[in-house]
Formats: sequence, structure tokens, C-alpha cells
Amino acid sequence: MRFGHLSSSIFLGLMIILAGYITPATAETYPVKPIHLIIPFPPGGYGDTVTRLVGQKLSQAFGTPVVVENRPGAGGNIGSNYVAKAAPDGYTILMGSVANATSVSAYPDLPYDLTRDLAPVSLVVVVPYVVVVNSRVPSHSLKELIQLAQTKSGGLTYASSGNGSGVHLTSVLFKLRTQTDLVHVPYKGMAPALSDVVAGQVAMMFASIDTVLPHIRSGKITALAITSAKRSFLLPEVPTVAESGLPGFEAAGWLGIWVPIGTPKDIIVRLNSEIRTALESTDIHQRFKDFGADAVATTPNGFARFIRTEIDKWTPVVKAAGVKME
Repeated sequence: MRFGHLSSSIFLGLMIILAGYITPATAETYPVKPIHLIIPFPPGGYGDTVTRLVGQKLSQAFGTPVVVENRPGAGGNIGSNYVAKAAPDGYTILMGSVANATSVSAYPDLPYDLTRDLAPVSLVVVVPYVVVVNSRVPSHSLKELIQLAQTKSGGLTYASSGNGSGVHLTSVLFKLRTQTDLVHVPYKGMAPALSDVVAGQVAMMFASIDTVLPHIRSGKITALAITSAKRSFLLPEVPTVAESGLPGFEAAGWLGIWVPIGTPKDIIVRLNSEIRTALESTDIHQRFKDFGADAVATTPNGFARFIRTEIDKWTPVVKAAGVKME
């Protein structure tokens, strides 16, 4: 009886000791099956391109397939919620965006909590916007555009890719900073919005550089300023918004990677390390430059601080715009 009790105790003790050795090894051998990288937007556009480039690099680094899945809908929240509810094992990860930060205040009934249900891994890329006007708009600088908007009866119209989108909220931020009368004309996507600016149906818009660059070079639209802290290497002659009279103004689209909360720290560290290595590669830098983007890797804590800053930045803008998404 005592011998059986002693044997059970020894067996249990051995299991506890072995568990201590096995747990770290799981993280060290990760991954042992395909990783699913979720992008919560449709195929096409720089977000999809970036996700597939990074996915390919991670697949090469891990020696395991990284399967990119598009799960669009509800401003990116369907795919984000899918990852938030996934098993926290490092095999379902999210390539989220600035939309995740703005959704915190724009959607009153989000099915997930960005800061409680998802763990930050790393920022990946930052893509600034450029302020463009139809070539017939009599403004050759941002200061002239502001003056025109302040004096024009009925204000100036501006296009966006949709209510609550990054370019819409950047326009609202600009409107608040300049105290101008700007009239929002929302579209279902960037392509139709840009088309009407080129045609002169709408006066201006904020847009990602890769989208508008061909039209800028053809002279159909005029670039007045860029929203990043520094000038773009694709448009070095175009000043920043801050240089143009609005110090501290900065806004951009961005992408970053999250995993479900509860994912082992060792796996997050491994993912972060491989992402940072991928973003340092020459070919990634060159591809990102094609659409005016900067590869920006961070630590998990650095990305968490960045997200908090973005939420704090965009929440009052969302409220000022009266944006309430369903």
C-alpha cells in the first residue's frame, strides 16, 4: 500500500520535471505545421502585397508553409475577430492595420477587444498619404489650398475610399487643424474616389502614394503635401504637411502583426525575430519602395505603445467626424 503510494508520488514528480523540459522545447521547435496569416481585407492593394511578401519570407525562414488568407468584411473586423478567437498557439496570426486602431471608437459593438484579445508582435510597414487636388484647382501649395477652402462658398469637396477609412479620418484631422469647410464625398473604394478627383468631380483627397503616383506624373492631379514626418523618396519635391504650416501633423496607413492573447511569449519572440529579419532584407525594402512605404520593425512592447498612441490619436477624430459603423 505504502509502496504503491510512493510509486505514484515518484511518477507524478517525474511528470512535473519532464513537463518543465518539454514546454520550452515546444517553442524552440515552433512551427511544426502550417501557419495561417490572416489579412482582413480583399485581395489587391498594398496591404495584400505586403502580407504575401512577409508570408513568403516567414515561410522560407521557418521551413513551413505560411498560408495567407483573405477574410474581408466590416472594415477589417471579421478577419480580426477570427484571429482573436483562434487558439493561442502561434498558428493563426493577423496582419492588421490602422483600421484596427480606429475601429476601437468607430464600432460601438466590436466582437473583440483589440488590447485584451490580441497580443502585438511587430509593426511591419508605414505608408504615408499625399494630399492631391485636381489640376484645375487654383492651388499650388497646401497653404493656398487652405486659404481657398477657408474662403470658398460652400467649401471644398474631398473624396475618400469610404466612411471611417484611414483617408477619411486623415481628412477630418486636417479639417480640424485648419478650421476649413471641407465637404466629404465617400466612395466604395479608392479607385472610384480617385477617378472623380482626376475627372474634376471632386476637388481633393488624401491617398496612398502608390495609388496616385501615375496620375501625379501625368499631370492629371497635383501633389501638394505628404503626411509623413519626412519627405518621400518617390516625391522628394513635395513638402510635408508639417513643413507647409501645420507643425506636428502626421498621419499614415500602416500594417502590423498580432497573435491571439495567451500565445506563449517564446513564440511571440520567435515570430518577432523572423519578422525583423525579413524586413531587413534588400528585396523587401525594394518592393516596399515601389509603393512609397517604409519597412518598420518594432519589439512587441514597441508595437503595443504605437497602437495605444494611434487609438488615443484617432478616437477624438472619429468622434468629431460622427463616425459610427455597424
